[in-house]
Amino acid sequence: MRRLSLLMLLAVNLPCLASANRTKTDSLTRVMEKVYNWQWNNLETNGWKRRKTDWTYGVMYAGMMDWARFSPDKTYLNNLVSVGNSIDWRIGPERSFADDYCIGQTYAELSAINKDPRYIQDFRKMADSLVQADHSESLLWVKNIHTREWAWCDALFMGPAALGQLSKATGDKRYRDLAVSLWWKTTNYLYDKNERLFYRDSRYFDKQEKNGTKVFWSRGNGWVLAGLVRLLETIPSNDKARKPLIKLYQQMAGRVAALQQADGTWHASLLDPQSYPNKETSGTGLFCFALAYGINHHLLPSKQYLPVVNKAWAALVSSVHPDGKLGYVQPVGASPDKVTYDDTDVYGPGAFLMAGVQMAALQK
Repeated sequence: MRRLSLLMLLAVNLPCLASANRTKTDSLTRVMEKVYNWQWNNLETNGWKRRKTDWTYGVMYAGMMDWARFSPDKTYLNNLVSVGNSIDWRIGPERSFADDYCIGQTYAELSAINKDPRYIQDFRKMADSLVQADHSESLLWVKNIHTREWAWCDALFMGPAALGQLSKATGDKRYRDLAVSLWWKTTNYLYDKNERLFYRDSRYFDKQEKNGTKVFWSRGNGWVLAGLVRLLETIPSNDKARKPLIKLYQQMAGRVAALQQADGTWHASLLDPQSYPNKETSGTGLFCFALAYGINHHLLPSKQYLPVVNKAWAALVSSVHPDGKLGYVQPVGASPDKVTYDDTDVYGPGAFLMAGVQMAALQK
């Protein structure tokens, strides 16, 4: 009788649970669509302020690509193809500068979907030269090293996923192998094993915040954790490169989760949030994306991390203006800085869409 009663209870409650999950997913979809539409319409109406190959747009495209895969509406995919066509599927002018080939990850994903090698022709030509390069220089921040090597932590979002996606699109594993090799070169240089966080670049090794702590930038570490996830997405499950990357990811995830603030976000400075009291949504979006991905792919325990991502997502949604503009996005920079409700930039909505797609996956 007890078993029968339990089955009856489940039969009654399962439809309610399914309906609740649908309601949550519908709500997620609406806010993602709202943010996407504001950002896209703003560009189309007010113009593109930078080259369309700029890293800021590269991050936006990455989020829009995730959204285009999630949505059944082909408009979003077509919009990305229209961007590629408008710039003849070229990467940026600084050929081996990771910022200028961040866009390559979207080119490669679109090429795989539409079976069109033209999308990756220019990017692949550069990647071939990158594979042949020496990569023995120090990552010390001198002599424009950032134009040749991943000498700053942001590059770990811009470069690895682009090379990894190129391997997926072409079947040539050299690009992914290079991404893994360069990932560890940068990690060995910029990762503080005691703090389990990344310095932005060598200029920050000896700097301190007002409270005497080391300078660890929220968005900078967001680039790393999100970039690590996006690299893992391109590595086959049986590849030996995965295990050490997952170990690093789990180490960072635990540290980052512990640094979340009461408002659900990560402020501009991870170790001195009081000096930057406002919430900051670009770093928070990247962290939310990376941690939710970990839950969805069984890399992180749901019981521990689900409250963290739920709180982060609520904070992100509360930062969306009534018209869909995402606020509290720290302006372009290299270190913690002030941010306000009205501050926005294209990479913020990109991170928001990446996070939203993973949050929607949690409802399934």
